[in-house]
Amino acid sequence: MESLLQRAAEVSKEHPKPDVTFSYGTAGFRMRTDHLDSVMYRMGLLAVLRSKAKDGKVIGVVVTASHNPVHDNGVKLVDPRGEMLQPSWEKHASELANAEDIVEVLRGVVEEHRIDWNVPAKVFIARDTRPSGVEFVKALLDGVQALGGSGRDYGVLSTPQLHYMVRCQNTEGEYGEATEEGYFNKISNAFLDLRSLSGKTGVPVVKLDGANGVGALKVKMLAKQLKGTLSLVICNDGSSGKLNEKCGADYVKLYQCAPDGMDINPGDRCVTFDGDADRVLYFYYDKDHKFHLLDGDRIATLVVGYLKEKLDKTGVVLDRGLGIVQTAYANGNSTSYAESTLGVPVACTKTGVKHVHHKAEEFDIGVYFEANGHGTALFTNDVVRKMKAVVQDTDASTERCKAAKQVLSLIDLVNQTVGDAMSDMLVVESILHEKGWSLEDWTAVYTDLPNRQRKVAIKNRNVIETTDAERKVTAPQGLQDEIDKLVSGYKNARSFVRPSGTEDIVRVYAEADTREAADSLALAVSQKVYDLAGGIGDRP
Repeated sequence: MESLLQRAAEVSKEHPKPDVTFSYGTAGFRMRTDHLDSVMYRMGLLAVLRSKAKDGKVIGVVVTASHNPVHDNGVKLVDPRGEMLQPSWEKHASELANAEDIVEVLRGVVEEHRIDWNVPAKVFIARDTRPSGVEFVKALLDGVQALGGSGRDYGVLSTPQLHYMVRCQNTEGEYGEATEEGYFNKISNAFLDLRSLSGKTGVPVVKLDGANGVGALKVKMLAKQLKGTLSLVICNDGSSGKLNEKCGADYVKLYQCAPDGMDINPGDRCVTFDGDADRVLYFYYDKDHKFHLLDGDRIATLVVGYLKEKLDKTGVVLDRGLGIVQTAYANGNSTSYAESTLGVPVACTKTGVKHVHHKAEEFDIGVYFEANGHGTALFTNDVVRKMKAVVQDTDASTERCKAAKQVLSLIDLVNQTVGDAMSDMLVVESILHEKGWSLEDWTAVYTDLPNRQRKVAIKNRNVIETTDAERKVTAPQGLQDEIDKLVSGYKNARSFVRPSGTEDIVRVYAEADTREAADSLALAVSQKVYDLAGGIGDRP
């Protein structure tokens, strides 16, 4: 062990650490590319230790900065079942990234987790389309090899594809085949099964904003396997525009407008991915050319409503039931619709995939979508067993059998490891097709409260502390009182603020009964944050 640790320290000299403090946040490390070479190398080292600590299971590493501009990049680790890195290891990632003496930190991790050095380590690596990713993969492999691990470079993949590969490999094929072809085969076959079971005809036309990212490349491959059941018009495909520049899910959500690079007519069904294809949102213009966004809340309630309908038809009773998990960003009316109209329990957690994902695991069927379009559905083995039993014990011509088959096909279509823009899009398309709904029909199910998000740059994001699933501020003192006063001046209003997990900014959310009121409240709260939390730059 000691010889490999010393070797890791020696190779580390080829990847010198800049004078920067790193922090492993909700999405791993993310910042300008010129700061990240040493981090990449060190995450290769950590991935080896994580693999050994998990009895030689494959650990994934994704080089991506998601919705950030092309001049940024980042890296995150993926645990054996394709889920986010266990939170207790995030501190190891930050400590190692900042360490002057990496041997001391590595030795500490080995001792703390009683790692057996004789266990072989395996690491899967993939990257998005950012040019900097090529060199960063080399740095990661340097780290993996320095500690004697085995690294496999999958090249360019969407983030969800890499999560999928990791889970497939660690379940020895039970979840699927750990290849890109296996991924496409699984979700396309499930989609075609649902299309057949629906008994409906027609080929919807979908205009897709690929954010000039990896999703645009991969969805072209997917489209070839859908056998003409869905017509995809792919815009912002990376052939000319820049990654995430005035396009992509984050842009559409933040600015409440269509991306550049799309020719849209009223009523067109439009979809947008983010840069690494783990978020998806729908949008359209009505006949008056008014913009309408169908975000993660809408997708969650659509999926939950569909599953509840199918469960009711099967007559299957689940011990822990069907539930929906939201964050503070969820639109207030989506919560009311889920609880009052659908009759489905709603749980609220802190923002971040790691929080909502684990909460969703408390249900037999747990559906989560953050408002930004990142989400999925999780199913226990008990659900699969009970649905298969219905299929085996019921006349195939009955609605009960058909409903059970549809649940089983949906389970195969969903990427249960993480939010997946391609998979989630096909889930939505399956449900809309069966219901015969346009986006206008979907919008009419309930009315969103107008909302607005803003960002405020501050000196140190750590001065902001929150509680109640980030819906209340506990520091700095007096800020929550000011927010409460402002909210009281608007109808059907609420607002909250929370620090970014990756940069020194505060995210502000506000909703109210009108667009003007939501905009006004968001601005007023942003100004209070600037005044009381150490704002920098121009005051909002």
